[in-house]
Amino acid sequence: MTKINLSSFERANEAVSYLRTKLPETLQKPQVAIVCGSGLGGLADTIQPESRIEFDYASIPHFPRSTVAGHAGKLVFGLLGQKIPAVLMVGRAHYYEGHSIDQVAFPIRVFKQLQVNTVVLTNAAGGLNSEYAVGDIVLLNDHLFLAGLAGTHPLRGANEDEFGVRFPPLSDAYDLELRRHVHQSWKKVISPESKRKLHEGVYAFCGGPT
Repeated sequence: MTKINLSSFERANEAVSYLRTKLPETLQKPQVAIVCGSGLGGLADTIQPESRIEFDYASIPHFPRSTVAGHAGKLVFGLLGQKIPAVLMVGRAHYYEGHSIDQVAFPIRVFKQLQVNTVVLTNAAGGLNSEYAVGDIVLLNDHLFLAGLAGTHPLRGANEDEFGVRFPPLSDAYDLELRRHVHQSWKKVISPESKRKLHEGVYAFCGGPT
């Protein structure tokens, strides 16, 4: 008999089990996960072609599907820099599309069960800071979860200990060492003549779509 009311942990494990039946051993525990935001699906092209394996979201058990134009809706596994096993999320489900907050968070739980240890989040966003210009890069150093203040929260309900503690600390959610590496790399790759700037800022999430 099929169990209907699966926990997030059970659903994530079913998704991971399916993926690992299709992946070579070298890609079954990716070190890095990258969520490709709007216009950044081309990041998947940095994967070493010979190692690349794709999964449509529709083929992965319990995985939410995006309905936003331009979001391909696939997981891309492969090697970055010819040696780092990675998984890239090309397109994602949005809360404003009608998905529950649990469904929106589900891919991150799958990444945890895949034993990913670094997640890079990207997206295109508007900014309130007058110093930000179109095309600038903003590193997140904190966030305001406005929807969470109104009770919409992926951790609401019975705690699933397999994913972590009841009240996880968020004081260092955005890794300081990684941010330092980005600042150092920026100085090496950006042209002195470029008008594009690198900032750090606080990300705010609201329910949307407007």
